[in-house]
Amino acid sequence: MDTRQLAAFCAVVERKSFSQAAERLGVTQPAVSLQIRSLEQRLGRRLLDRSGRRVEPTEAGLRLYASAQRLLQAEEQLLEELEADDEDVVSGSLELGASTGPGGSIVPVLLCEFQERHPDVRVQLSVSDTQTVVARVADRELELGIVGAGRRHRGVAFEPFFRDEVVLAVPAKHPFAGKTVTLEQLRSEPLIVMQEGAGVRQVIEDELRKGGTRLRDLDVRLELGLQESVRSAVLAGHGVTFISRLAIESDISAGLLATARVRGLDPVREIFLARASGRSETRAARAFVAFAREHGPA
Repeated sequence: MDTRQLAAFCAVVERKSFSQAAERLGVTQPAVSLQIRSLEQRLGRRLLDRSGRRVEPTEAGLRLYASAQRLLQAEEQLLEELEADDEDVVSGSLELGASTGPGGSIVPVLLCEFQERHPDVRVQLSVSDTQTVVARVADRELELGIVGAGRRHRGVAFEPFFRDEVVLAVPAKHPFAGKTVTLEQLRSEPLIVMQEGAGVRQVIEDELRKGGTRLRDLDVRLELGLQESVRSAVLAGHGVTFISRLAIESDISAGLLATARVRGLDPVREIFLARASGRSETRAARAFVAFAREHGPA
C-alpha cells in the first residue's frame, strides 16, 4: 500500500480539511485530493464525508485511520533505523512546543546545548500558552510539548519533566522584597496576571482556592498575555506578579527584581512533557528527552 496516500488520508482526518492537510504536508491541495481519490478507488470504499463544512471520516475511514497510523509509525521507525548506521549519531528534525514559562527560560538553553552536542539535528521551538501547545501535540503538529500544567486531553499523555518554583516577583526596592506577606497585605497591591490558559496562572488559582480565596478577590489591574509581558510590567514598577522563578533569575542576580512569599501559598509546579498517545518516538526526540533529564533542573 502506498504510504503517501495513507499520510495524505491521515493528515485530512486530523486537520478536517484538504487545504490544511496540503499545507501541513507541503504539497498542493489537488495532490492531496488525488491521493485520497486513488486510495478510495483502490479500497473500493468511501473514506471521507465531504458533505459538511468540515471533512469527517466515514465508518470505514475511522477503521483505516487507526491502522494507517500504526503503519506510518512503523515506516518512520524503519527509515530512522536504516539511516542511523552509528548508534551515537542523532540526526533529523525535532519540532516541539513549550508554554511561555519554560519556553522563555530553561527550554531554549537546553535546546541550544543539545543542538551543539548533536549538530545534525534541526530544532524548531514554538512558544505559546499551555492549551495551544497541548492541542498541537494532540494534532501531531508537534512531536513534544513542555508545559506548566498537565491538563487532561484525549490523545495526549503527560509525564513529569522537572519542577519549577512560582514566586511573587516585586521591584527590588518594594516593601515586600525578601519578606513573607499575608493575603490581606497582597490585596492592597496592584496585581498583574497572565492570561487564562497559562500554567502559572492555573497553579496560583489552585493555591488560592485551597485557602478559600479567588483571584478576583485580589486587586488585579492588568491581564497580560505572555510571561515576558508581566515581567516587563513589574520591572517598570506597575505592580507585582506571580511568575516562574526560572524566568527572573537573571533579574534577581542583577538586583532589578526581588521575590516575596505569601503565607499559606506554596506554588511549586511540575513541568510536564506532553506526547501524542501511541506516536512512535523519533531518535532525536528520545535523545533530547534523555539529555534534558540529565542537564535540566532537578
